[in-house]
Amino acid sequence: MPNSYINMEKYRAAIESAKPIRLHGKVTQVVGLVIEGYCPDSSVGTICEIRPQEGAPIPAEVVGFRNNKTLLMPLGELRGVGLDSLITVRRDKASMGVGPLLLGRVIDGLGKPIDDKGPLRVEEEYPIYAAPVNPMTRTPIRKPLDLGIRSINGLLTCGQGQRVGIMAGSGVGKSTLLGMIARYTEADVNVIALIGERGRELREFIEKDLQEQGLKKSVVVVATSDQPPLVRMRGAYIATTIAEYFQKQGKKVLLMMDSATRFAMAMREVGLAIGEPPTTKGYTPSVFAALPKLLERTGNFTEGSITGLYTVLVEGDDFNEPISDSMRSILDGHIILSRSLAARNIYPPIDVMASASRVMSDVASKEHQELAGKFKETLATYRQSEDLINIGAYKAGSNPGIDYALSKIKGMDLFLKQAVQDPVSMQDALQGLKQIFQS
Repeated sequence: MPNSYINMEKYRAAIESAKPIRLHGKVTQVVGLVIEGYCPDSSVGTICEIRPQEGAPIPAEVVGFRNNKTLLMPLGELRGVGLDSLITVRRDKASMGVGPLLLGRVIDGLGKPIDDKGPLRVEEEYPIYAAPVNPMTRTPIRKPLDLGIRSINGLLTCGQGQRVGIMAGSGVGKSTLLGMIARYTEADVNVIALIGERGRELREFIEKDLQEQGLKKSVVVVATSDQPPLVRMRGAYIATTIAEYFQKQGKKVLLMMDSATRFAMAMREVGLAIGEPPTTKGYTPSVFAALPKLLERTGNFTEGSITGLYTVLVEGDDFNEPISDSMRSILDGHIILSRSLAARNIYPPIDVMASASRVMSDVASKEHQELAGKFKETLATYRQSEDLINIGAYKAGSNPGIDYALSKIKGMDLFLKQAVQDPVSMQDALQGLKQIFQS
């Protein structure tokens, strides 16, 4: 019989780190979203439980300290919390259970299933607030990622591990575009974070935009707009953590977050509630510190990649508002959705002239880059003269460049249009560019 022995180290470590004595405190004040109280042996990020006068305990997170008192914010409803309500310090770690069976599941901002498919079956725990990635572990982006969208594949080619912002005002088609990408991308796994969206849109997005084809290789994380700001923030971190797990399994992961603006708004709510000074449009300094920390967790690594697509809700169609401006400086490219193109029934309404992919030169062939450049030059020539053409002030033959653009504009408009149910591969997009300029 072979010798068998039990490795006692993990049990010894667990015993040494155990704190069997439960510590309690009391609520001294509740103002708005913030609970003040005494919470011994706690630090920022510690999870506590508050016992209301009636009902189940309410989880809360320590978000700061002021005048020797602990500041907490709830991860649930505040109803029932009053003076002297008991606060119990929990020893939970901020982590998320992960495993391959997360695929096809829908979970909330606290990592709990909401799809009536039973409990999550997980293999290990990952911290949701991971340490910053060592830049030297990243590998250069050299391979394209097929997203199934003709105008992106052809004119704004994305690479594996790239981070791209999809920027648009409300009602222009961000969710529809994300659903198309989730169904048609060549990525192995989709992680979709719906942060701060309307509850009505969840079923609609899953059944209409994502569909069964997209859901079977996706994990959907949902934190709706009616949930506390900390839950909305955690939803973004949990989605990124799940993406990191699949990336470490060597997968090509596509992380889609709708929207990064709502994540920033949730952080603004927390910051203002605990007394941070507001800056531009009320955003607190912690918002602009947290955005790069979250976005830098994606990228291209030796054992896999996380490609990030982050929608940015542009207030009042102002593409220079603080969050849009900050996101553009962090990301590797941006895709602008145009309300005027949507009004002309060009869907997806991607304004290729205002959009950019910073890694296209590294992942696309020389021929591909030349064709994309020619497309943009020709479209720019037409746009500059469009008003003259529409009022009949331009005379054919006056300018060879404008004449050439006029001969190609119909084909270019058709290239930009794509039906929701029609995927277009990278090769088909390149072939479409060739046909425009060879005809």
